[in-house]
Parts: sequence; C-alpha cells; structure tokens
Amino acid sequence: MADPVLEAQDVSVVRDGRRILREVSLSITPDARTLIQGPSGAGKTTLFNALGLLDTPSEGVLRVAGTDAGSLGERERARLRRETIGFIFQEFHLIGDLTAWENAALPQEHAGDRNEAWLAELFAELDITELRDQYPATLSGGEKQRVAIARALANDPAVVLADEPTGQLDPDTADGVLDFLLSLQRTAGTALVTISHDRRLAPRFEAVFELGVDGRLGDAERAKEPA
Repeated sequence: MADPVLEAQDVSVVRDGRRILREVSLSITPDARTLIQGPSGAGKTTLFNALGLLDTPSEGVLRVAGTDAGSLGERERARLRRETIGFIFQEFHLIGDLTAWENAALPQEHAGDRNEAWLAELFAELDITELRDQYPATLSGGEKQRVAIARALANDPAVVLADEPTGQLDPDTADGVLDFLLSLQRTAGTALVTISHDRRLAPRFEAVFELGVDGRLGDAERAKEPA
C-alpha cells in the first residue's frame, strides 16, 4: 500500500478552553477520494484548517507527504503547505483585481515555477478558457468555483482540500462543479479530501467519515454507489 500523503494521529484542537476536535485520526493515500461530513458546529472548518496547515493542532501528530508538520517552523510549514496542498474554499477567495487566469496562476507565482501549459489544460478541462481574461466580479458562482479548482490544482499538489465546495451554489450548478472536480482529480492523480454538510455528495466518494458534534471522527463508510 502506498504511503499516506496526509495523516493525522490523535489530533485535538482546543480553543478558549473548548475542545473542538478530539483525537482525530485519518490516513489519506494518493488518489484517495474522501468525504468528511458533519453538522454545523462539529468543527469541520477547524479540521480543514488543521489538515491544511493553516492552524496548529493543540495535540497529536500531523504528517504531510511524510513530514511531521509539528516539527517545522512557520516558514517551513508554509513551504510544505504551498508545495503539497491545494485549497478550494467555500467563499472562493478570488482576488478581485486579478483576472481568472491570474488568480489560478497564483500558486505557481508563489512557488516561482510557471507552467502555463498545465494551466491551459486545466482551463480547457474546466470549460473556462474563454473566461481567462475576465475578473471575478463578472463571473457566476459556478464559474468562480471552477477558477478556484484550477487554482487548487495549479501546482499539481499531492492533496486537495475542499471546504464546502458546493455550499454557495444552486443544486444544478453544484452537480456540474462536482463533476469537474472529480474528473480533474482523476486526471491530476491527486488525493481529494472534501469537507461538507451536503449529504448528497456521499455516493460520489470512496470513503465517507462523520465528524460528530463532540469533535470525534467516526469510522469510514464505503460509498454505496460508484462515482
């Protein structure tokens, strides 16, 4: 079995005296397609931030691409995050004064390694080539999310983390965006971890975890239908 690209061992997060996550353990292998569900207040965003090295767990071990993130300084954590993780945010987080293409290229700019051929392939696969010179204010919600997907995959990351990627979209648009995301996940050969409250997504994923209101992560269930 391939080594995990993302691994949490007994990760807990305590904030202001409140334990939000309790001993969360998770192992994500290359090409895995994993969904983490849970009700509001269960700590899904906290888990997203911890897994993405955007926040530091209070307890436990988090390894990314085999590296113990807890042993790193902030600069090294930022480099590891930049080189191995792609992010898709619920609110898109596109920069308003950059074009769709410039937004998608940001991870490559930060890494100092431009690969416009790969960006062009992503834009073609996502059917947004004609939008490359448009600004976020002119794009629909579904178009913004597709640009965000291109940005997440721009550096060919080992794992993509998606926080409520369909949460701001109507059902039809959400289905289309999810189709694009899953198709590109196969093409790029990256692991995908999606955190969402949307129960309709479960059949599209290989493994589904439930994060409870007590901050504990339940055992994985297998998807009942093929993606």
